[in-house]
This record gives sequence, C-alpha cells and structure tokens, in this order.
Amino acid sequence: QVQLVESGGGLVQAGGSLRLSCAASGLTFDYYAMGWFRQAPGKEREFVGTRGWSGTYYADSVKGRFTISTDNAKITLYLQMDSLKPEDTAVYYCAAKNGPRRPLLSENEYDYWGQGTQVTVSS
Repeated sequence: QVQLVESGGGLVQAGGSLRLSCAASGLTFDYYAMGWFRQAPGKEREFVGTRGWSGTYYADSVKGRFTISTDNAKITLYLQMDSLKPEDTAVYYCAAKNGPRRPLLSENEYDYWGQGTQVTVSS
C-alpha cells in the first residue's frame, strides 16, 4: 500500500527558505512518477514541479526558486523552496503514480496523494 507523508511546512518571512519532505512507503522511485502540487485558499490545486528520467520540470511561477530532489535510500522526495513570496502560501502536496518515471504535470494523472503540509509566507 502506497503512503505519502509530507512534512516541513511552517511560517516563514518573505525571502526565506523551507524544505518540504515527502516520506514514501510502498513504492520505489524507479517505478513511480512523482510530483508536487499546491492549493492556496480559495483556489484550485496547481502544479508545482515533477521529476522524470529526463529531468525535473517546474511551474513558471516557481522556476529558479524551487528544486526537487530525492533520497532513494530513504524513499523521500524533497522540495527545496528559496526566495519565498507571500503568493507561495498554500498547502503543499506530494503525489505519485505507478508507471514509467516520466514527468506528469496534471493532478488527474496521479493515483496517490499525501495529506499536505501548510506553508505560510508573511510579507
């Protein structure tokens, strides 16, 4: 059974940094596509970033500020967030899909989701 547990959220001032973690169980990264999404209050969930065999892909709004990485031994997905802005405030989710490790940008393509972790950026 696949489980995803996010952690690392919190309150940070604009310009600061946070690193989110997504601890996975019941899967191996070699056979799952992984991604990060976020949902701000009153808005729909949106794509943040994803990783595939060919590299990582990011939404334009976070490109150059956010970085996805993995620790295969710990089966943990990370989202390093730098130069945070108030508009980054949201609940952040990691997601997984069984299949080729290709980049997936649509939330509809993912099968498994974590419970989310709140990130609040103050101005």
